[in-house]
Amino acid sequence: MKSNPIDASQLFDNRKVSGFQAMVVALCGLVLFIDGFDTQAISYIMPLLAKDWGIPPTAMGTIFSSTLVGLMAGYLVLSPLSDRFGHRRVILASTFFFGLCTLLTIMATNVTELLVLRFLTGLGLGAAAPGAIALTGEYSPKRLRASFVLAIYCGFSLGFVAAGFAAGVLLKPYGWHALLWVGGIFPMVLALLLFFSLPESLAFLGRRDQNREQLRGILGRIDPALAAHADSVAAAQGGARRAAIASLFRGGYTTGTLLLWFIFFLNLAAFYFMQSWLPAILGKLDYPMHTIVWMTSLSTVGGIVAALFVGPAMDRIGPYVSLGVLYLCGAVFMACTAAALSAPAWVLMTAVFFGGFCVSGGQKSAIALGAVFYPTDIRSTGLGWALGVGRLGGIAGPAVAGMLIAAHWLPASLFYLAAGMMLCAAVAVFAMGRRYGAKRAVAEPVPVPAARPGVSISK
Repeated sequence: MKSNPIDASQLFDNRKVSGFQAMVVALCGLVLFIDGFDTQAISYIMPLLAKDWGIPPTAMGTIFSSTLVGLMAGYLVLSPLSDRFGHRRVILASTFFFGLCTLLTIMATNVTELLVLRFLTGLGLGAAAPGAIALTGEYSPKRLRASFVLAIYCGFSLGFVAAGFAAGVLLKPYGWHALLWVGGIFPMVLALLLFFSLPESLAFLGRRDQNREQLRGILGRIDPALAAHADSVAAAQGGARRAAIASLFRGGYTTGTLLLWFIFFLNLAAFYFMQSWLPAILGKLDYPMHTIVWMTSLSTVGGIVAALFVGPAMDRIGPYVSLGVLYLCGAVFMACTAAALSAPAWVLMTAVFFGGFCVSGGQKSAIALGAVFYPTDIRSTGLGWALGVGRLGGIAGPAVAGMLIAAHWLPASLFYLAAGMMLCAAVAVFAMGRRYGAKRAVAEPVPVPAARPGVSISK
């Protein structure tokens, strides 16, 4: 008897989140946590390494850039492999790989070796994140998808914070090698945990008859009543093709893809401008170092706090309205930060916190928007390319700010420019909502079969 096709995530929509689903989300959050840790750790290592090796500032900048280039290559080139060969395989391989490259960095003896190893590390870091986000989206009910994606991406920010704490504890007594040992061993141990605990993409398993029993077993672990629907899930994947870059520009996705790239570019340009130049700007305003550290941290903390509010809002109100309003508020608070540069410290701290809430929180929310917008079979490819194009904004933002400072722009003018970028991002989100908002996202054209006795399936 032929089974009616059904997308696996539709089976979860009216069900309580199971412990198995929560485990998948937690494991993906750990992947992003160690991803953030390894991305940020080099920032604390380089000053000591530069002193030991006598590395000039220009070479330090090149080393930092090599990681960013590796990340971008991982997003653009390797993330589509996740849709082709399974999220689990790519997450496992890339997590082990960037851990190994981090350990090999300990044995580097010159700048050239360091450049190559940091590029390869970035390649692994960039390949892991889109697959982890896509797998989270696949195992999440649609009503909670944005919340879960935002929650795991907070792991990336927490990894940044953890790298700072670890640097404070390890660098002085043990030297720069210690932070690399932690950053290398942890992902390799995590890869072992993922090998035994992380399930494969349900959509990927559904494409191959030989994986049918594995698919049935995973559905049964979510809810024993769902195991009977393995054939229906597989039927939905029967005509699915391997994801390719061109798939982002077919079936009505072209406008959304281009707008999403524009949003990522603007948001990451504003985010990295704030992260890179805020300490230097505050230093020129004669703030003491402890105040500078607190203010810079507040922007990151604001982004983490934002996830607690924006994720549920995206799920309940809609992703386009929620993110568009967040970006509008971001434009207001970046302008407030510009005006507060000459105000008392507490006023500036407040503006920076809410600016980070909107800009850093907007970065996480844009990723959640991508996870909601793209269907399962191209989600990792779509997110990888959005992150890769956004990384260009992350590189351009600080660089353009540096050129404008050299051209004698006032710090306040830079924040007003960032406010303008956030306003443009808001307009792009509202335009995307006007095009796709009637369905809240691009619908996956899969009918839902009638529920079997005792099994509740949403329509």
